[in-house]
Amino acid sequence: MKTTVFDIVKYILSQTGDISAMKLQKLVYYSQAWSLVWDDKPLFDSKIEAWVGGPVVPDLYQEHKGKFTVSIDDFNGDVSNLSSDNISTIDEVLKAYSDKNAQWLSDLTHMEDPWLNARKGLSGSQRGNNEITLASMGEYYSSL
Repeated sequence: MKTTVFDIVKYILSQTGDISAMKLQKLVYYSQAWSLVWDDKPLFDSKIEAWVGGPVVPDLYQEHKGKFTVSIDDFNGDVSNLSSDNISTIDEVLKAYSDKNAQWLSDLTHMEDPWLNARKGLSGSQRGNNEITLASMGEYYSSL
């Protein structure tokens, strides 16, 4: 069964409780990044774009648009679609990043090549929807 970004979101929120939409986006991003490194495959198919505030999954954004805080009931997803590898990866990401606030996570992504390279040619405040590719994420995070 192919997992979706919403399956990932359901699991993250089952572990964290209610969090800001921005923090959720960053935790989803890092879950995808580290899955590429540790499991050699993406967690989900939805694309990730380099927005001003950092990496954003537009499919997820459409579901939480207008909300500052999100909760597990805001999303349709099925945790039972996740493999034990998926869960281990997400758990490690949560161990590393869930105690950080949304702005800290956003600032971190702004220092990393996948976001920086996807934002090339755009000013700091200029809107853009350039994709952060799986290849750029895999390459960068596997080098850390």
